[in-house]
Amino acid sequence: MSYKVKKAAVLGAGVMGAAIAAHFANVGIPTVLLDIPAKEGDRNAIARAGLERALKARPPAFYLKEFAELIEIGNFEDDMNKISDCDLIIEAVVERLDIKRSLFENVEKFRKQGSIVATNTSGISINAIAEGRSEDFRKHFIGMHFFNPPRYMKLLEIIPGRDTLPEVVEFVADFGERVLGKGIVYAKDTPNFIANRIGVFGMMYTLKLMKEMGLTIEEVDALTGKAIGRPKMATFRLADMVGIDVLYHVALNVYENAPNDEMREIFNPPEWLKKMVENGWLGDKTGQGFYKKVKGEGGKKERLVLDIETLEYRPVKKVSFPSLEMAKTEEDVRKRLQIMCYGKDKGSEFVWKSIAALLIYSANRIPEIADDIVQIDNAMKWGFNWELGPFEIWDAIGVRKSVERMEKEGMQVPEKVKKMLEAGGESFYKEEGVKTYYWDFETNSYKELATRPEVIILSKLKKAGAVVKENADASLIDLGDGVACLEFHTKMNAIGPGILQMVDEALEEVRKNFEGLVIANQGEHFSAGANLALLLMAIQEEEWEEIDYMVRAFQKATMSLKLFEKPVVAAPFNITVGGGCEFCLHCHRIRAHAELYMGLVEVGVGLLPAGGGTKEMLLRVVDKYVPKGLPRGVVVDPFPHLRRAFETIAMAKVSSSAYEAKKIGFLGECDSISINRDYLIYEAKQVVLNLVREGFKPPRVKKVKMTGRDGYAYLKMLVDNMKWGGWISEHDAKIALTIAKVLTGGDVLPGTVMNEWEILDLEREGFLSLCGEPKTQERIQHMLTTGRPLRN
Repeated sequence: MSYKVKKAAVLGAGVMGAAIAAHFANVGIPTVLLDIPAKEGDRNAIARAGLERALKARPPAFYLKEFAELIEIGNFEDDMNKISDCDLIIEAVVERLDIKRSLFENVEKFRKQGSIVATNTSGISINAIAEGRSEDFRKHFIGMHFFNPPRYMKLLEIIPGRDTLPEVVEFVADFGERVLGKGIVYAKDTPNFIANRIGVFGMMYTLKLMKEMGLTIEEVDALTGKAIGRPKMATFRLADMVGIDVLYHVALNVYENAPNDEMREIFNPPEWLKKMVENGWLGDKTGQGFYKKVKGEGGKKERLVLDIETLEYRPVKKVSFPSLEMAKTEEDVRKRLQIMCYGKDKGSEFVWKSIAALLIYSANRIPEIADDIVQIDNAMKWGFNWELGPFEIWDAIGVRKSVERMEKEGMQVPEKVKKMLEAGGESFYKEEGVKTYYWDFETNSYKELATRPEVIILSKLKKAGAVVKENADASLIDLGDGVACLEFHTKMNAIGPGILQMVDEALEEVRKNFEGLVIANQGEHFSAGANLALLLMAIQEEEWEEIDYMVRAFQKATMSLKLFEKPVVAAPFNITVGGGCEFCLHCHRIRAHAELYMGLVEVGVGLLPAGGGTKEMLLRVVDKYVPKGLPRGVVVDPFPHLRRAFETIAMAKVSSSAYEAKKIGFLGECDSISINRDYLIYEAKQVVLNLVREGFKPPRVKKVKMTGRDGYAYLKMLVDNMKWGGWISEHDAKIALTIAKVLTGGDVLPGTVMNEWEILDLEREGFLSLCGEPKTQERIQHMLTTGRPLRN
């Protein structure tokens, strides 16, 4: 039978359950959210509280709060009949086998035949949960383990039961990837599945090694964070965020349910960790865990750290190891790992021992927890936010070199790894052209890594010779089917002269040899805007003509994109601010990833958007107050729309999702959104091809009737009120009035017509005037130094 999910149910409105329901609503699926009935008063109070918690969550659980309207709440006693028309039912109640079994016994009375039933358990046996259920239930029962928070975490572990139909597994994986935007990993029904089994082993082994080597908590956090490709929260700050009780119980689950695990004793929590749980020192949720914040001298917050020997808190000490300092200077995570594993100090010794144990443990878990290395690597990257998975780490530090050291130090290297080396396999992964191969332990040979056609990987295309043009900052890549891709590859994809030069060259190449262009990259962020370091240098040298030239070049590049004769589609994601946002605003279409944090944030460094961003926000609201087809004599008040554009820029509004970007006005009605970022470039390419098929015609330069002195006076009144109320500084007011002049035309008669080039001249003049302000220089310097805006 063919499966579809038109309606879903989530059973359990706790933190995870409510967040899973929120994400289903995010992708447009009506969802029933049920929990136990309240003992008195509103019987749906518990489910209602869960939904309200999801609405208040930070980071937001919903793409837009309005999406919560798709969620219907209820309780297990009065509303179980509401699941009878649901195609997918997900359980997310407390981690107790008896409670889950009892709930599913009730579910079976109401579910329709053929509906898929899933559990979000983080480690209880799927087969044990399904015990006693009917054949149809068991055939349609599966584990769907989301990671918290579900909107943001890419990993979805799929765990089939022994009776789960293959077509159910296939559908759930496809649904998870295409509809929910997740990365799918296939796990076996073993304690804690994949990510938590490997991740918690790593954490528990770290605790043991830390005590043995006499290291402190802050030293271990410094050694196990960015330096080795892990999140900044490293080990103990992560445990505080997740909850020390959660770490304790997940570890205990393996200890109690994996008797044949050769490292079972590692999962037995040490006495000092048990004492922390008994004391209620559970991390962030109780105000203290491995770390604790207190008020120090002068009321300033001070962070204390736990001494595991005395179980008393003390001030955090500065950490320094030679290997760590060297690793901090290296951008490439693989080189950082080599520095940290093969250094000569105590810190690198710790890293080597902990990573070696992790690698050996991971290899020994195949085929117990997963069939291949790819599942384990992806689970750790997507579920724990590691830059590299265990087997990619092994490749980075050198398989043969590390195995020789492991054996020299008396470690038990898995036979399957030695056999790989004997068979001539020097690495777990290898690339040939656009194909990637991984080492398969079962056949003792390389296997091709299967990929979907919807997943385009630029680095592979470049290795396969698809680069048409390139410089140090950007490349033009042939995506096939007559579509090219302009890729930025500077630090944070900041836009500088190299990218602007490549825009000219790319458009000329596309004009001659391609049907259209996608602007995309696969960095951490789409673009953090213009290169501020270059700008600050020019300001300090008072090179005003050079700055004028830089801004003109930027404006020329964005207008070239807008007026280009063939379709140009931007594919932004994550941070897309300042100049990065301006590039997108000038493209004919935007295909954005749902996680889009887009904004014109130049006011944070004392400037205004001068790459056409201010102009484009004006054009977007002009259509609102000069709509086509109005009856003769009907006039729309322009000021509320003008105010909206003004506030968007002056308040540096940044979207919390692509849907909010549409609401703000950064995305237009014809722009579209991808849920799975892996598909983003492919889907942007399809937008280009669709525009070509529809007979694309480029836009012409627009003319605008400016609101002139009247509009400027209106916006000045808003600014003066903010200044008098103490909400903004004198400098903020100066920036705001400069923006107001661009949006209104300034000291001109209302109704004065200006074209886009004339508005760009106003942008440039305003930008240059603000560059001369000392406080602007202070703001730029502060942003470059701290990464945060300065208010002065």
